[in-house]
This record gives sequence, structure tokens and C-alpha cells, in this order.
Amino acid sequence: MAKSGVWGCVGLMFMLGCVSAMRADELKVGDKAPAFKAESTDGKALTLDDFKDDKVLVVCFTCNDCPIAVAYEDRFIEFTKQYQDKDVKFVALNVNVTEDLEAMKTRAEKKKFNFPYAYDGSGKSAEAYGAKVTPHLFVLGPDRHVAYIGSFDDEMATDKVTKRFVPAAVDALLAGKQPEVTANKAFGCTIKR
Repeated sequence: MAKSGVWGCVGLMFMLGCVSAMRADELKVGDKAPAFKAESTDGKALTLDDFKDDKVLVVCFTCNDCPIAVAYEDRFIEFTKQYQDKDVKFVALNVNVTEDLEAMKTRAEKKKFNFPYAYDGSGKSAEAYGAKVTPHLFVLGPDRHVAYIGSFDDEMATDKVTKRFVPAAVDALLAGKQPEVTANKAFGCTIKR
């Protein structure tokens, strides 16, 4: 991460309760992805099996209130546009007990999310994946084994991004290869359980 990005997040840590999380202890690269169940903003139940026909799945733990998660929303929308015809899906899960499905519906409509946004009030999905912060991303390959865990890229400020970890991992999987970078720090606000 660029030096300014590290110090920017450090400042936010004190002001907003943000933390930096190393990759999940509970789930490691190469592990089979745990099943999840959540209620989507479109009113449907959403599970890991709903994506069984997609070659690559990106699971993102996020929320409405964290400024870091909010700063990434446009990148997630653009990512989904870029990969929509490549058999890649992006799903966002919110597990914060301080938020609710109605607020998520409002957020999804306002931002015109082009990916499923779902609420798991039990928090079991975050526990199973080991998600600690928002956003915390997990790239799953065709066999639904974890290929990458961490942040979307290396810098919250879009004009300072030098490494795009999730797109690089997805591109590698689509090419039948393993990602060069398989894990790094996810940075954001702590998940509220």
C-alpha cells in the first residue's frame, strides 16, 4: 500500500474505528468456500449455490456506513460491468447488526448496484469466512476454492491505486492460472456483530 494510503487509514482508524485485518485465520487460500445464506435486497434468499454456474465468484463483505466501504462502491460497480460477460459474478454481503435490509435496499437503489447485495443478520457468513472489516474480499475459483483473500486494491484513493488485486486474481483464474498475489491486508471499518 502506498505510504499516504497507510497513513490515511491510520488516521481513519482513530476517527472511525477502522482496523487493518490480515487474511482470515478461519479460511485460507486453497480452502473450500463455506456456504452462506442471506436475504437479498430484491427479497430473494441468496446462497453460494446460486452462483454454481459462474466460473469465478467474488464475495465481498461490506456495509452502508463505513466510509471506506462506501468509497469502494463505484469500483465494485465498474468491476461488475467489466466482467459481466466473462462468467464472473460479484456478490456483496452485509452482516453488521447496526444496519438493516431496508437501509440496504435504499442504498442499492440510490447507487444503482449492478450486483446482488444481501443481508446476513446472523453474521454466520462473516464468521465462516473470517471477514473482519468492510470491505473484505474473497475470490473463489471454478471449484469454489478460495484463490484470493484481502483488499480490492492497494489504495483507497482511486488516483493512487497501483495494484488491483481482485481484478488480477480474477484474470488469472479466467486464464486457468493461480493468482500471483493470493492474500494481503484488508483495510476498513470493523464488522459490527
